[in-house]
Amino acid sequence: MRLSVNVYQQAARSVEIRQRIRAAIHETPCIFSRGGSNDQSRLAYKCENLQRTGSFKFRGAMAKLTTLPTDTPVITASSGNHGLAVATTAQMTGHALTVVLPETVAQEKLSRIQALGVRTILHSNDSGLAERHAREMADAEGITYVSPYNDADVIAGQGTIGLELIDQLPELDTVYIAMGGGGLISGIGCVLKAYAPRTRIVGVSAVNSSAFATSLRAGHPVEVDHKPTLADGVAGGFDADTITLPLAAEVVDDMIDCTEAEIAAGIEQIAWTEKMLVEGSAALALAAWTKDTGRRGTGPSVVLLCGANFDRAALAPILRGDA
Repeated sequence: MRLSVNVYQQAARSVEIRQRIRAAIHETPCIFSRGGSNDQSRLAYKCENLQRTGSFKFRGAMAKLTTLPTDTPVITASSGNHGLAVATTAQMTGHALTVVLPETVAQEKLSRIQALGVRTILHSNDSGLAERHAREMADAEGITYVSPYNDADVIAGQGTIGLELIDQLPELDTVYIAMGGGGLISGIGCVLKAYAPRTRIVGVSAVNSSAFATSLRAGHPVEVDHKPTLADGVAGGFDADTITLPLAAEVVDDMIDCTEAEIAAGIEQIAWTEKMLVEGSAALALAAWTKDTGRRGTGPSVVLLCGANFDRAALAPILRGDA
């Protein structure tokens, strides 16, 4: 399929932003699995769990705030990782910041955001409703809203991961990426389809909260019921007018849905085989690779480990074998 100019423009924006934020972010490693099977020998992890603030979100936050004058107050909403990333970036740039989070935010993430001294507000039990509240506050108070995903600069910041993957693994066959609001997969997808078009891009959703995947399949925003999920970083809804939906529609080749049991198995595998502790959204991507046995190519596959800001109370039963 011929790509639109929007995809190429988004990819070019990632190239420009990479140069601007390169000194602030970590170029995270892409490491091959320690597993001994033939399949695992071709499995690699892009370790955004080792990024500053513990997730890929720092890239998008840095990309956005460095475009805004430092005397511009900002507000954002997040299920945790984006809020932590923007709070850390604001501490570096000097922006005054308010973070709106759902009441269900992982305590670990909430504590780290509050420790940075920014104004925090808990609102509702759904990240989509928290985003709506933040936008309403931005309008009422006349301050700038920073979307976790519905922003070209934020998306381009996440796209810098794709540029690193091209450098680190030129023969990349398939990449598995968890989907929440679509910023991560849109950013990486635009870069890979522009500069490494043969790479297969697989979007991964949690069955318990699959608004973005359901909407992609339908071709328009769809409301779904949201249930608790270990992949809390991708939970909740998204803006009806998000620019990520049409971008993802062009660059995502396949989608895979995973259950809570499959996500838990991914957490265990990464912990015991790879010796890393990651959050559920990262394990979600591995769960999709595990299910995708019939579609993998002969080249290396990459599972995007999007973050490591897990809730200890949620992971402990899984690692003990109680879950």
